[in-house]
Amino acid sequence: MNTNANPPTASGLSSRDNPCYGRDATVATLNVFADDERSYQLPYAQFLYAERIPNPALEKDADAPPERLLIAFAAAKVTVLGSGLGSLERTIQKYELKFVKSADRRYARAFNTDVAAVVISYTKEVA
Repeated sequence: MNTNANPPTASGLSSRDNPCYGRDATVATLNVFADDERSYQLPYAQFLYAERIPNPALEKDADAPPERLLIAFAAAKVTVLGSGLGSLERTIQKYELKFVKSADRRYARAFNTDVAAVVISYTKEVA
């Protein structure tokens, strides 16, 4: 029996969280799991801007993900394709986005946010 007067503090996350992204208000970097099977750590200190628009690929392919989110850092740009990306945008605004990665489409119905693809490109030469 728990006799503690204060219940344990529950984190903002649970085991049923979206596998596409995580939140943590204490992170200093965004961990990007790109579709090239590499993991990148991008520092929020180099964050420049984020832009969410309808995916231009929809004009040619009706099955393409409906939204595109561009996350720009000083040395790299991360392109996220999916749906419901407004929640990622709001999390970036608070510097709380811990990681982002694509997930199997079977998760799309269970969550309001679905990440179909994550691609990174460098804007500056990387040594």
